[in-house]
Amino acid sequence: MLTDSHCHLADPAYDQDRQDVLARAWAAGVGRVVVIGESLASADRALALAATDARLGATAGIHPHDASRWDPATEEGLRVRVLDPRVVAVGETGLDYHYDHSPRPAQRLAFEAQLALAAEVGKPAVIHAREADDDVAAILRAHPAVPAILHSFSSGPTLLRAGLDLGHYVSFSGMITFRNWGLDQAILDTPVDRLLIETDGPYLAPVPHRGRRNEPAYVRRVAERIAAVRGLPVEELIAVTGRNAARVFGPLPPIVGSASS
Repeated sequence: MLTDSHCHLADPAYDQDRQDVLARAWAAGVGRVVVIGESLASADRALALAATDARLGATAGIHPHDASRWDPATEEGLRVRVLDPRVVAVGETGLDYHYDHSPRPAQRLAFEAQLALAAEVGKPAVIHAREADDDVAAILRAHPAVPAILHSFSSGPTLLRAGLDLGHYVSFSGMITFRNWGLDQAILDTPVDRLLIETDGPYLAPVPHRGRRNEPAYVRRVAERIAAVRGLPVEELIAVTGRNAARVFGPLPPIVGSASS
């Protein structure tokens, strides 16, 4: 099953034509999209989308950019949302030392709290890491029981090794098709049973769509590039990443009463 394991489908960038975007995805062979909720409001939008089609799952988390807003009320609101069966993971959470939109201590506090919540509810965590490899690795080691997805991976070997040693998953996005991509070794070093593919739409559209809005239908371009790097038939790569997604996020529920079935 062709699976987009990370798409901000609830983003306003899709408001004008979201159903057309989904129609193109299904027509392209995509069988599942994980809709990211990186704030309480976006998690609610992701949950509303997941209620319309069993092929859509939601996440709920607080992005490191907004970590300064973390407080007991936010934590309780997030707990309520992640208990919803339509939520397949906690996040997007993590650390971003490139933009530093939130103070680093606040980022670390919110990150650790969300990993603890993921352990509490028995769901994986979706991890954002930018220029914070050592701290992300250390925090993940402190929470070894939580399965994690290193989303849109572009970090160095320190974080890759830490993640793989802990049995985590590594998800690659359309940036692997960019001319300046230089981390094919990370694709090769990730065991095939830990690989995931994503768009990170509306961002990071793969070549030949670079510079335009990304969308789930384009996840096949990511699969094609990884298959070429690893010397695998693309359909085999699609199948194994689909199985990996089902393992970490759980299987798709039966499509009963789906608006799009």
